[in-house]
Amino acid sequence: MRPIYDSILETIGDTPMIKLNKIAADFPCPVYAKVEYFNPGHSVKDRMALKMVEDAEKRGDLKPGGTIIECTSGNTGMGLALAAIVKGYKLICTLSDKQSKEKMDILRAMGAEVIVCPTNVAPEHPDSYYSVADRLNKEIPNSFYPYQYDNLGNRQAHYESTGPEIWEQTNGKVTHFVVGVGTGGTISGVGKYLKEQNPNIKIWGIDTYGSVFKKYHETGEFDEKEIYSYITEGIGEDILPKNVDFEVIDYFEKVTDKDGALATRELAKKEGLFLGYSCGSAFQGLRQLKEKLSPKDVVVILFHDHGSRYVGKVYNDDWMRDRGFIAPTNKLAKDLIDGHSHLPLVTVAPTAPLSNAASLMKTHDITQIPVIEGGKVVGSIDDQCILNCMLDNPNSNTLIGEVMNEAYPVVDITTSIEDVARMVKEGHRSVLVQLEGGYHIITKQDIITAMS
Repeated sequence: MRPIYDSILETIGDTPMIKLNKIAADFPCPVYAKVEYFNPGHSVKDRMALKMVEDAEKRGDLKPGGTIIECTSGNTGMGLALAAIVKGYKLICTLSDKQSKEKMDILRAMGAEVIVCPTNVAPEHPDSYYSVADRLNKEIPNSFYPYQYDNLGNRQAHYESTGPEIWEQTNGKVTHFVVGVGTGGTISGVGKYLKEQNPNIKIWGIDTYGSVFKKYHETGEFDEKEIYSYITEGIGEDILPKNVDFEVIDYFEKVTDKDGALATRELAKKEGLFLGYSCGSAFQGLRQLKEKLSPKDVVVILFHDHGSRYVGKVYNDDWMRDRGFIAPTNKLAKDLIDGHSHLPLVTVAPTAPLSNAASLMKTHDITQIPVIEGGKVVGSIDDQCILNCMLDNPNSNTLIGEVMNEAYPVVDITTSIEDVARMVKEGHRSVLVQLEGGYHIITKQDIITAMS
């Protein structure tokens, strides 16, 4: 029987370990997920948020009636919101504009003031979410800026709670710990604790493209060329937080925005785990490293947060399609030509000289032309065919009908994009669509554009 708690803060921690089944069926060893959305704020950040606040109270940095100011991707803000509500503090959160609307709405619902800052600025820029938080801390009396990136209470919270829980839940059998790395508190705190119990445990960090962690870990170089905008939330950085203990981490693996998003959705459908974006990235990173595992291993992967904060993003088909993460659905041949169906179709007759086709290709900047006679498609001619003829018979008056290729397949306007793409994959350079007044052409580029 569960006890009665004095406040919501007492329910933080002791989250369950859940075996991954279908999605990890091809792994050589068991994979267990430490599911942190069972915390009251629905993320692992509840642990360190409370720790940073209580440490500040002990030091006298946070006094009754004070204001907590923090730059956050959303989850730390939620943990701080819980602490602020129970303890009577005001909370101001600065977020980058790439964070989900759900995160911002939830923070506001919990009484926090939310200030949205641009993503695509350097950390030292006055408008960055780091700089704005720092400025507000200096301007507002009796305020406390935890700065989760360098506040070592962050990783200490995981050393004191998350690490011991994982060790006990696996009966000390864990051989690999895998987690996405943002501030570095979770991987460093858990990693330190686990390696103290067994130095042979491997600690793998999952990074994202556009972040500096992996290259810095491998070379010691902070390479600004590695930094560029990315979509994944909660992992990766353009700075080196003090909480990241690179000596504890054995290896970093990078995951693309697309692969992380798809794995997030896959975890929901195959395991019933409705998780945040970085959780999918963490699993995808582990999947990319599964060849390094053996049947004797026991893997624990930590899933940071809940999917409710990403309903408008990775769980939204339109959002996914707009970024090319999933293919368009229900598109037909008609949709593939909508952008250029008003233009006349360039055609040639089989009785015309080959030079006519070459001239038309140059004029219209195209590489293939259907050959039509008496209103019917009888063949096709392309730049490769013309080049071959010019090389073999440079002075000949070859007619198109003498060298043309087979006719492009003809489909009607209701043919699916998948069927059209299949025809091209089978070797046809283009496909023709039958219209009332004749034909129109679908090229490989049309299909690529529609499916990307």
